[in-house]
Amino acid sequence: MARVTGIGGVFFRAQDPKLLAEWYERHLGIDDIAKTVWRQDAGLTVFSPFAQDTDYFGRDEQQWMVNFRVDDLDGLIAGLKAAGIAVETRGEWDSEVGRFARIHDPEGNPIELWEPSAGSSAMADEAGEG
Repeated sequence: MARVTGIGGVFFRAQDPKLLAEWYERHLGIDDIAKTVWRQDAGLTVFSPFAQDTDYFGRDEQQWMVNFRVDDLDGLIAGLKAAGIAVETRGEWDSEVGRFARIHDPEGNPIELWEPSAGSSAMADEAGEG
């Protein structure tokens, strides 16, 4: 059976697309997203709808949230804080699947940062997803 093999893109509206693309490149290391295709490292991806009344994303009108896999959450947090970007962490966000932090881009969009645990890869392998 034909099937989807991965996420091909995430597209969203922005008040200032050029400025927002530069922010993502400068603070998260995503290569010039306004002009080129971003080649990601292979890894786990979660695609999951949430209940309409969830408060997990923040504002009630927020319909989506991007979760980025990171290789060094502590290092990224330190760099973001040094740049004056507020970083939210909560103990309950750390679990068997990894560690999490939350930031917002300049337009208020929530961004979840996820450093997967070794166990999350093993769980995916056991489920036949690795």
